[in-house]
Amino acid sequence: MAVPASVPAPAETPNVSGADSVREDIAERSQTIGGILNQLDRWAVEVGDWRISAFDVLFAAAAVLLVLGFAMAATRLTRSALRRLTGLDDTQRVLTEKIAQIVIWIITFFLGVDLLGIDLTALTVFSGAFGLAIGFGLQKTFGNLISGIILLMDKSIKPGDVIAVSDPTGQQTFGQIRKIGIRAISVVTRDEREYLIPNENLMINQVENWSYSSRNVRVQVQVGVSYDADMALAEKLMLQAASKARRVLALPPPTVWWNGFGDNAVNFTIHCWINDPEEGVGNVRSDVLRHVWGLFKEHEIALPYPQRDLNLQGTEALDRVIAALEARRADPPDPAQ
Repeated sequence: MAVPASVPAPAETPNVSGADSVREDIAERSQTIGGILNQLDRWAVEVGDWRISAFDVLFAAAAVLLVLGFAMAATRLTRSALRRLTGLDDTQRVLTEKIAQIVIWIITFFLGVDLLGIDLTALTVFSGAFGLAIGFGLQKTFGNLISGIILLMDKSIKPGDVIAVSDPTGQQTFGQIRKIGIRAISVVTRDEREYLIPNENLMINQVENWSYSSRNVRVQVQVGVSYDADMALAEKLMLQAASKARRVLALPPPTVWWNGFGDNAVNFTIHCWINDPEEGVGNVRSDVLRHVWGLFKEHEIALPYPQRDLNLQGTEALDRVIAALEARRADPPDPAQ
């Protein structure tokens, strides 16, 4: 008796296997809801070996929202827990938060893959090409991410530091680091302009950090004094003016340097120190100069005015003008005429 040849079982149409498991489990528990889900599963689009139904789309959307909600909630809870830890400084807290976020999103990705029932081995070729494209597209993003972690680990740049930045015109100003993000750091200047500087730029370019090892910053104030003034008294008054300024530190004490002999004045530079650079330096200069003005007025120390020497070369036309002016002065016209 001939044994019939075995007929191979038809290949299963690929779809979201996780959706089928959920649909079958719900159908066993409730016939009404199961019937609705089966009807949604009949509405499908088939492309080659791929079959995507309306239920697959709804299930995938719900799964994505679920895992995203989990990731956001876990990130928020982690941030809240880290803020309660008093043993960590600001830099350690930010670094721990960034690492925790990376771990949470990696776990979220694999949870989503498992929930959807996606077989990653079936997508080896596609995932390789897709991963290569994503790698090129996100090269700078990952570079900035790693740069931000390195900056936080070596504590060269941390939230609260005051650094010098350059605007698009090339003019340098300073600002305080508000936060270090995954892609860039946020720097806020005194005029409330917020600069987003890529983390990678801070790794490869020179950065002027005013509060890296010390928060003390020296402020220089230029003052000109008339050549006829008492220089010793003027120097003493400038030291008093710097000491009276509200934000100037007593230690290190202010100093006054002779800066040079200018065209109209003896130039001095007042050096004074502050330890709160995030509050600005322009207002410190203004405060010192205001006290200098008051003390100079009180002790009659003259401030210089621009002086210019005018040399006139003798010409025939100039001689006629001078002669006419002298004749007019010698014989003034009669007002009655």
